[in-house]
Amino acid sequence: MAVNVRRRALPANLALAAGSVLVALALLEAGVRILGLAPVRFANTARLRDGHGRLLLDCYPANPGQAFDVDLRDPAVRERYRAAGVARVDSVGVRAPFAVEFRYNALGFRDVEWSARRPGVHRVIVLGDSFTEGWGVPEKDTYPRVLERLLDAAEPGRWEVRNAGHRGADFPALFGGFEETLAFRPDLLVYGMVLNDVDRSPEMEARQVYMNDWILDQEHLSSTPVPHSRSHLLAFVEDRVAAWRIDRASTAWYHELYGVPNRDGWQQTQDRLREMDRRLHAQGGRFLVASWPLLVGLDTDYPFQDEHDRIARFCAEAGIPSHDLLPALRARPNHELVIHAADRHPSAVAHRLVAESLAPAIVHLLAH
Repeated sequence: MAVNVRRRALPANLALAAGSVLVALALLEAGVRILGLAPVRFANTARLRDGHGRLLLDCYPANPGQAFDVDLRDPAVRERYRAAGVARVDSVGVRAPFAVEFRYNALGFRDVEWSARRPGVHRVIVLGDSFTEGWGVPEKDTYPRVLERLLDAAEPGRWEVRNAGHRGADFPALFGGFEETLAFRPDLLVYGMVLNDVDRSPEMEARQVYMNDWILDQEHLSSTPVPHSRSHLLAFVEDRVAAWRIDRASTAWYHELYGVPNRDGWQQTQDRLREMDRRLHAQGGRFLVASWPLLVGLDTDYPFQDEHDRIARFCAEAGIPSHDLLPALRARPNHELVIHAADRHPSAVAHRLVAESLAPAIVHLLAH
């Protein structure tokens, strides 16, 4: 009899449990909407160029920290860029009006035109990728410019620092940029090395996770919000799971750049660095590898310490001076060091800290 009673009660118990689950999910859905926990989406950025490759504007929909110093909402500013041959200024100015200006010299570097060395002046050339070019920061705030001011303050008129950074440059392109700089006979060439600069095998190139390479988070640079009719709870969970998977794959990819899967690429990079050091010494110059950290987890658990240690060990074994920039940025809140929540290029604060760390290392190296 008791068994029959339990069997008759089972459908009612299941219905009650299902109802409780549905109520709980409805409450969670309401809570997610009230708290605004839908996946974060940032309005798209834009890039404007003139017709000659000498002027570029990186444009942003918001201006966190008032870092972007060009305001395309100003009619006079838009007119100035139209006159300079920059297209789409008006349309982009409506949705992404806050911009940073880039002016390039004949070599394609964000700098004045380079000339012959001046007697009695130390010439420092800084080679690198978008971190060195200064993606997202005004030219005066890039670490080569800050570095020049710091050095000049200590010895007025004795220093010049040239910026040979180029966005998107990895090896082997960086080696081509290095060869261009040799004709200008630097006393010191500083290579601002970012972890993704190394030569890559075709397999590693194919596996790069471009949705979020710990520098640009393309996944969240979208102007399309979650539709109101769709479950925000489900969208939030899906977003968190996708972000976890992408972040995990990106982290593994960076580790493998310096491991067995990219052994040949890392070896090729080491050979290039040795050759850069040799050729600089042959013409009386010095070489310094300055290792940038990726701007993630610096205030918690930085995931790429092993890669920094590997670069430092190689440099020590090869007799190449090196300077790790990680200590200069470690323990700082990430939001202070990046230009945007979905764009982890270094902010003006990060550039300043890096320049302050490099200046004494440069003075010491050239004095010995």
